Amino acid sequence: MGWFARHRDRWGAAPRHLVELLAGRPAVRPAEDVDLDSLLGLVAESLGYGYAFTGDGAVLELSAPRRTITVRLAGLRLEAARRPREDWPVLVAEHLSGAAGRDPDLPDVCDLAEVRPLLRTRVVRAETLEDPSRVIGRHIAADLVEILTVSGRAVRPAEAFCWPVTPGEALDLAGRNVLDDEKLTTERLDLEGVPAWRLAGSAAGAVVHLRRVEDYLLVSPDGVMVVLPHPGEMIVHPVDGLSVMRAIERMWLLARREYRSGEGGLSPHVYWWNHGRLTRIQADLVVQNGQRRLVVAPPPEFARLLADLAQDR
Repeated sequence: MGWFARHRDRWGAAPRHLVELLAGRPAVRPAEDVDLDSLLGLVAESLGYGYAFTGDGAVLELSAPRRTITVRLAGLRLEAARRPREDWPVLVAEHLSGAAGRDPDLPDVCDLAEVRPLLRTRVVRAETLEDPSRVIGRHIAADLVEILTVSGRAVRPAEAFCWPVTPGEALDLAGRNVLDDEKLTTERLDLEGVPAWRLAGSAAGAVVHLRRVEDYLLVSPDGVMVVLPHPGEMIVHPVDGLSVMRAIERMWLLARREYRSGEGGLSPHVYWWNHGRLTRIQADLVVQNGQRRLVVAPPPEFARLLADLAQDR
């Protein structure tokens, strides 16, 4: 907010007709577009650039003695339209600073054709996102969010809104890139009599491979139990009868131990993956009569599965 505080009076007092002359566009344009243009001009000048808008307002050309930078504005305008005006200075400064600081050898993120091969997704804990509206993402579980990245950093909405695809479609494109990057290694585990498999990769997107878990092991129609202690690995156990309750206990203990073993852990919880959905299984260790035991509170759909499995015994 320091930049905004220094330029607040200048932005608020800018005569609209002067802004329109500088922009080279008629006065019938929406007031929001004109006000955003005035802010873009102020930020450009504060960064040391001259500037000029194209006639349709879709592009801003930043000029310096040895460099000209083309900045696409369609995504920024859409992002500004859904945010309160007090957010505009940060959005504009971030958008122009990102364009000005981009390595000339790297593609413009606003150009989907160029940046598409670099798109990936990363799964993070929802609680780590300070402002979920500043990223492109979707919940894959109540506590986990799959976010869109390019070259390792999160894609900003002002960038993604430039593309001719929806955010969901962009996440699907990036997810396919993750799946195509590598095949996970598979290691069989014995969790005190419970069979499980550790699937691991070099990147931080192992959980994305749940969408193709049947490529790695035989999956029953009832799905698999899975823990995700670290971004680059997952441990899975195919559901096979009521022994799944013992598997939940063993996997819960494993997940908590490995999650706490170092920095960068993803989740200490147990999940159920079935029909393309990841559902967290709430479980807590309680002490009763001097003994510790794991109490599981299954969600309704999983509880129905347990009831069906009990009838099949």
